[in-house]
Amino acid sequence: MSSDLFADIRARVIAALEADAGPLAEDVLARVEVGPPREASHGDMASNAAMVAAKAAGKPPRALAESLAGRLADAPEIAAASAAGPGFINIRLNPAILRRVIPAILAAGEAYGDGTIGAGGRVNVEYVSANPTGPMHIGHCRGAVVGDALANLLAKAGFDVTREYYINDAGAQVAALAWASYWRYLQALGRDVPADEFAAQAPMGLQYQGDYLIPVGTALAETFADRLAPDGGIAPPELWFEPVRDFTIAAMMDAIREDLDLLGVRQAVFTSERALVEAGRLDEVIARLSAQGLIYEGVLEPPKGKLPEDWEPRAQTLFRATRFGDDVDRPLRKSDGSATYFANDIAYHADKIARGFTALIDVWGADHGGYVSRMKAAVAALAGERARLDVLLCQIVHVLKGGVPVRMSKRAGSFVTLRDLIEEVGRDVVRFIMLTRKSDAQMEFDLDQVVAQTRENPVFYVQYAHARCRSVLRHAAEEGHATTPEALATASLDSLADEAEFALIRRLAAWPRLVEGAARAREPHRIAFFLYDLAADFHILWNRGREAATLRFLQEDRPVETRARLALVAATAVVIRSGLAVMGVAPIEEMR
Repeated sequence: MSSDLFADIRARVIAALEADAGPLAEDVLARVEVGPPREASHGDMASNAAMVAAKAAGKPPRALAESLAGRLADAPEIAAASAAGPGFINIRLNPAILRRVIPAILAAGEAYGDGTIGAGGRVNVEYVSANPTGPMHIGHCRGAVVGDALANLLAKAGFDVTREYYINDAGAQVAALAWASYWRYLQALGRDVPADEFAAQAPMGLQYQGDYLIPVGTALAETFADRLAPDGGIAPPELWFEPVRDFTIAAMMDAIREDLDLLGVRQAVFTSERALVEAGRLDEVIARLSAQGLIYEGVLEPPKGKLPEDWEPRAQTLFRATRFGDDVDRPLRKSDGSATYFANDIAYHADKIARGFTALIDVWGADHGGYVSRMKAAVAALAGERARLDVLLCQIVHVLKGGVPVRMSKRAGSFVTLRDLIEEVGRDVVRFIMLTRKSDAQMEFDLDQVVAQTRENPVFYVQYAHARCRSVLRHAAEEGHATTPEALATASLDSLADEAEFALIRRLAAWPRLVEGAARAREPHRIAFFLYDLAADFHILWNRGREAATLRFLQEDRPVETRARLALVAATAVVIRSGLAVMGVAPIEEMR
């Protein structure tokens, strides 16, 4: 038996299926699942094998399920198997087989659950990728945590993962930032230029007035003295725009990296949009799409619904996105000949494909939801079957205190910064809570709840389970019991027979399958859900020990029984740590 009990039993199910029905097509076998039953009373595992293979086997699902159950009941690992409902198979394992999960966990340590489904495939996970126009805010925070945890999850499942940040430094917002930074530079030189007067001369007004640009203006003055404003007023942009823009972007990216580091996020690759364009990547990709017959000059239909006042039919350079499932073809150049954001993003994704990634994963804010279909169309046009794009959308986060929304930042303006939030509750709490909802579900981050020591606070509940495990092992060591994984891995486990103990073992056994399923679905939030359920199983067993002496972890004058339960406790701590590592959260050794 391997360390993945569900995979072993699935292999048994498939062997029984092929013994009954003969060789089956791979696409049929791929849909055979073995997982926890809906209700624990139904057994240890359940399978849909008869449901998905009935047509290929030429039997009704229920009849096939009964035949398979009879075959499975003969397997040494299986105590009983029965058909249920329209064709499910419920499986009860030999208790000795369940107990083998514990030494397997202790032998593997936190590598328990490491998978091979990735087979070393190269995956690019791009996340955060905010315009470098200000401090990281809580919206960026959620995307950063989701992307980072997903990268951890994929690595644990056997993928070769690259973590990347795409610097959007070629658009109008960066130009507006440069103007705002120049205004702060003039202030640092002692030039009194009122905001409204400056805004009147800036092409896009004065969009960024947060205090966070004051140090940038000061640094510009220290670096350039008055060379960018030699005549005392606002100099022509051709004198100062590029050096101010480049200086400001570098300063903003330094600040962003510092914020991400506070969150425990460290990306390996930072790719500049402007550098790609200046290197000719956009021209190359347009030429390539043109050669494929996917670029044409045309006029789009007017937008559906209310027609914008400034809309007018005009010829544009269009990408045939409809050939790849999009609703409409998409413009690549504006009326002035400059590239659209979409065109630059195509060039960026073409660059990722050229670097050899077979899976591209982008983590975006939910406000980019309308952008997904066109980007998938572009990747399909560029890569065909060689690479696939998945997009995770992250909904907004509302911060509450005392039941009302809060605004914690004075220096950034009207939003909650990442740094504010971490200083308020700590990095691990922020990371954990951001993974307690599916990324595309809206979230309320309740500052009161996340510091409460209650079951309703998932961070506390899971960390408390680990701290309890570690406390038991410390006390056992103080009493002279061997508590190393090597010592406990050889313990006799026959005395583990209570249903609460088996419930905990079943949960531990499900960890490798959970990792695989979450990685396939690109859903790191499943880790938080699993850890909460695992903590609940452990706390239930802890409380049962208060009522029944035979379930206590440390049993006086019963060294064999004590050693078995210490092995179960140690295995539980290992799996909690393994899950927290995927989430990027440090386990707590003891509660204060």
